[in-house]
Amino acid sequence: MHKDIIIIGAGLSGIGAACHLSRKNPDKTYVILEARTEVGGTWSLFRYPGIRSDSDMYTFGYSFKTWDEQKSFADGPSILKYINEAADEYKVREHIIYQQRAISYNFSTKEKLWTVTTINTATGEEMAYTCQFIFGCSGYYNYNKGYTPEFKDQASFEGEIIHPQKWPENLDVTGKKIVVIGSGATAVTIVPELANETAQVIMLQRSPTYIAALPNKDKIAARLKRIFHKKLAYRLIRYKNIFYTIIFYNLCRFYPERMKKFILKGAKKGLGDFPVDPHFTPNYNPWEQRFCIAPSGDFFKAIRKGKASVVTDHIDRFVANGILLKSGRTLDADIIITATGLDLVAFGGVKFQIDSKPFDVSKSFVYKGLMLSDLPNFFVFVGYTNASWTLKSDLTSEYISRVLTYLNKHNYKALQAKVIENNLQSAPLLNLNSGYIKRAANILPSQGNKAPWRIYQNYILDYKMLRIDKVKDKRLQFFK
Repeated sequence: MHKDIIIIGAGLSGIGAACHLSRKNPDKTYVILEARTEVGGTWSLFRYPGIRSDSDMYTFGYSFKTWDEQKSFADGPSILKYINEAADEYKVREHIIYQQRAISYNFSTKEKLWTVTTINTATGEEMAYTCQFIFGCSGYYNYNKGYTPEFKDQASFEGEIIHPQKWPENLDVTGKKIVVIGSGATAVTIVPELANETAQVIMLQRSPTYIAALPNKDKIAARLKRIFHKKLAYRLIRYKNIFYTIIFYNLCRFYPERMKKFILKGAKKGLGDFPVDPHFTPNYNPWEQRFCIAPSGDFFKAIRKGKASVVTDHIDRFVANGILLKSGRTLDADIIITATGLDLVAFGGVKFQIDSKPFDVSKSFVYKGLMLSDLPNFFVFVGYTNASWTLKSDLTSEYISRVLTYLNKHNYKALQAKVIENNLQSAPLLNLNSGYIKRAANILPSQGNKAPWRIYQNYILDYKMLRIDKVKDKRLQFFK
């Protein structure tokens, strides 16, 4: 099968990219190759209690499709419904081929074509597809398994151990004692959800994370929806939230001590008598790692009401009835949930080749956050780490649309980014010091220390670079 474009993955980014093609480049043929049997990616795979977005839906939603519900922070099923609606509205579903896991990409410099080799996840049969462009929309998480460190004497625990990525169906937690290991977004989501059903839920953390309560109903958004047509209202709310996020992020970067006091003051207000120190006072500055959101303060409410608690300590080993801590305290548990993070994988673990010779993506630099140096006709969709994922994936689609139009106009068949700077310094691709990012540093491409190789994580700068600046650039090579 040959198409102009092959999109890898039918998740939030892949469906969004396909919708953008339908809107802006309807002359291009495309197919989406999806390894699973359904649309949605993360939002159809993860089923743990309370799964939701920690970005507001006015920015996490697509630029071309309004978010019409009242709540700002949506649960997983609502997000999945939204993605499916977009797929239906733009007739994307007829372009999806399921159970096709991409295993290798090979670019022919003579033919200016990619060959995508896939394996059928049901039969094991290999298939080959050809295309001019590949859109890498598979994200950077390993969807086969999550990250779980080795715990001493783990086999001695007589209860059930569950990673949120593999949440069992119909798990009955009524009256159970549960320990949730971890302090990231997943743990902060699961704890208040389980607190209503269990006898006891404890979040066990080695070190704290910044957590802030935000209202789940945006009063300004509701007012704008009453005044303006829904598309205009959506756009205004979207820009309001974009600027709010940018301002908050930069305040954290430039005034870390003041912002730390401000955040901890909010936590203290939400927790009541439960101590902020040491459980909510991280040893790093705000936004050096991902920030956690508690919609309507649900996490703090669960603790304040005594339905949940937080323990800050190190694990010594697992025991038959729970976890023995370094302090000597034992946490009793019927179920242990290892909300210990995810493993990253570069481009779904696919092998890259150019003219059948291996291409090492970890040696590449990222151009404008969406192409890899020396890799022709390949676009990668990676969202923001300090804001909504979709804001960047939407900008990526808008830029690609301009590139496709430019190539057609000049009768080009291929383009690639080339590093021409003599002193370009490399830095990790993702600008956070979180554990899951450090573990994957050697498999991901790098960013540089100056534009367009540097990733600024700033929507305004990216908007200028991707939607206003000219496509033609001395670092881009074009081929007939």
